[in-house]
Amino acid sequence: MKRHLGIFLRGMAMGAADLVPGVSGGTVALITGIYDDLLQSISAVSLELIDTWKNEGFQGVLRALNAPFLVALVAGIGTSIFALSGLLHHLLEHHKAALFAFFFGLVGASIPLVGREITQRTAPTAALFIAGAAITFGVGSLPPLQVEPSLAYLFACGAIAACAMILPGISGSFILLLLGVYGAIIGALKELNLVVIATVGAGAISGLLGFSKGLKSLLAKARNQVMAMLTGLLLGSFQALWPWKENVLLLHTHSDGRETWLQTNAWPESGELLICLACAAAGAGLVVAMQRLGNRFAT
Repeated sequence: MKRHLGIFLRGMAMGAADLVPGVSGGTVALITGIYDDLLQSISAVSLELIDTWKNEGFQGVLRALNAPFLVALVAGIGTSIFALSGLLHHLLEHHKAALFAFFFGLVGASIPLVGREITQRTAPTAALFIAGAAITFGVGSLPPLQVEPSLAYLFACGAIAACAMILPGISGSFILLLLGVYGAIIGALKELNLVVIATVGAGAISGLLGFSKGLKSLLAKARNQVMAMLTGLLLGSFQALWPWKENVLLLHTHSDGRETWLQTNAWPESGELLICLACAAAGAGLVVAMQRLGNRFAT
């Protein structure tokens, strides 16, 4: 129960992170020590389970999936998404700078923790680190698409975002924002629009199952190089997480009155600076607490 409670709490942290553009649930999984278990459980979902069922029965399938871990984690993620979506939607609307400062501090404190996984620091790993930073910096600078999403488009967006969600440094929510469907999906969660939720969820499951196998294989063969790039991805995400933004161009006015702007980073506003610094410190402190929690529940 102690271990499962720890996994549930880490799942809640992952779910909260995945709701905010700029933060990845994969980052939380990595810094709390469950990243490899997560990939193992997801990649175990395959047609090979049929043979496992025939040879070892239902218990064999549960062992192959590491079912207790997966159930506790998914329960935590689901609880967080449905419980916090309304709160985070409110914070994004009314206290965006403070919220992004919190996650800026969280990601900043995560970088040295993830960087410790790089055991061999060579010129190729340095190049991969720089490439990772360039990727997320570039992605974070892109303007969002303007679309009226169909169910097929929402399914595809869910699949793409799910791949990003398990990569530390690339935010699935930010990918949804770039694809022009973040507002629609958050609204569906808030209003319990089951059709949209099921469509995006099915796409996310499809993306996870396909991408996790390749990522697991890559980590097994070249973990040092992969971790170097993932650390770079985290560093590059600072661009998207900078708390202070300035609207420079109105891109689209939605049918419900919402406006989408092209934004650039701006200098801090003096009235919010102290609050944002406190939120950044709280984010960094949460990373330290999550790491210690992960170590405690792992023992």
